[in-house]
Amino acid sequence: MTLEIIGISVLWLFLFGYVIVASIDFGAGFFNAYSLFRGKQHILTGIIQRYLSPVWEVTNVFLVFFFVGIVGFFPKTAYYYGTILLVPASIGVVLLAIRGAYYAFTTYGGLEHKRYTYLYGLTGLFIPASLSIVLTISEGGFVEETASGVELDYWALFTSPLTWSIVVLSLAAVLYISAVFLTWYANKAQDEPATELLRKYALIWSVPAIVTATGIIVELKGHNPEHYSRLVDLWWLFAISFILFVGTVYLIGKRKAYGVAFGLLTGQFFIAFFAYGISHYPYLLYPFLSIYDSFTNEAMAVALIIAFIAGLGLLLPSLYLLLRLFLFNKDYVQGKRNDHA
Repeated sequence: MTLEIIGISVLWLFLFGYVIVASIDFGAGFFNAYSLFRGKQHILTGIIQRYLSPVWEVTNVFLVFFFVGIVGFFPKTAYYYGTILLVPASIGVVLLAIRGAYYAFTTYGGLEHKRYTYLYGLTGLFIPASLSIVLTISEGGFVEETASGVELDYWALFTSPLTWSIVVLSLAAVLYISAVFLTWYANKAQDEPATELLRKYALIWSVPAIVTATGIIVELKGHNPEHYSRLVDLWWLFAISFILFVGTVYLIGKRKAYGVAFGLLTGQFFIAFFAYGISHYPYLLYPFLSIYDSFTNEAMAVALIIAFIAGLGLLLPSLYLLLRLFLFNKDYVQGKRNDHA
C-alpha cells in the first residue's frame, strides 16, 4: 500500500467520523426546532438538550483534522478547491459560526427565544447541504482551468440533477442517522414518548435516505460514466450496505435492540462511504487532480500519517469517555445530572 493510499484512507476515516457525529448533532437541532414548531417540545427538548450539551464542542474536531490533512497531504487541493469553494465553504463556515454562537449563548448565557431555536435547527440542514456540494464538484464537469485560474460554473452546478440528488441525500441521511441514534438514546433514558416519536422519525427518513442514494448512482451514469462503471463493479459492497440498512429498519420497526440498530446503521454508512471513496479513486477532482500528482513529499507524508493516527488514538478514547461519563451515564441520561462538558 502506497503512502498516497494510506494518506487518503486516514483522511476518509476522519471525514466518515465527522459525517456520523455531525449528522447526529445537526439532526438533533432540527428535531428540537421541529418539535417546538409542532408544540411537542415537552416530549423531545429535554432528551435533545441532554445529548447536545456534552458533545457540541467536539463535533467539529473531525472536520478540522480533515481540512488540515487534505492540504498537508495534497497541497494542490488548496489551489483548486480553495478557489472554487470560496462561496460554498464561506457559507458553511458562517453557518457553523452561527450554530456555535447560538449554543454557547443558550447553554451558558440563558438566551431563550423561539426564533433562535428555529435558526439553530435550520443551520443543521443548510450546513450539510452546502458542504455536500464538494462531492458534486469532485465528479467533474463544473470546473474550467483558464489562463486566469480555476473557475466554477455556478449555473451548470446548480442546474445539475446530480447536485440536487446529493443535497437531498445529505439532508435525508442527516435526519435518518440522527433519528436512529436519538431513538436509542431516548430508550436508554427510559423516555417512552420521546422514543416512540423519534422511532417514527427514523422510519420516515429511512425511505428518502435509501431512495436518494440509489438516485445518485443513476445520475452518475449520465454525468460521469467512468465513475459509474467503477461503482457498478463494487455492487457487492453496496449490497452488504443495503442488507445492514434492512436490518436497522427491521429492528427499529420491531422496537428491538436500538443499540444494535445504530451499530448496523454505522456499518451501513461505513461500507457505502468507503465503497464510494474506492470507486472515486484516484481522483480528488475529476479530471484535474488525483492523489498521485498532488501528493506531498515522503517525509511530510510519514509525519502526517503518524500525527493523524496518534490524533485518532486520542480522539476515540475521548469520545468513549464522553459516552460513558455523560451520554450513557444512567443518572445523566435520565436528567438527574446537569453537567456540561
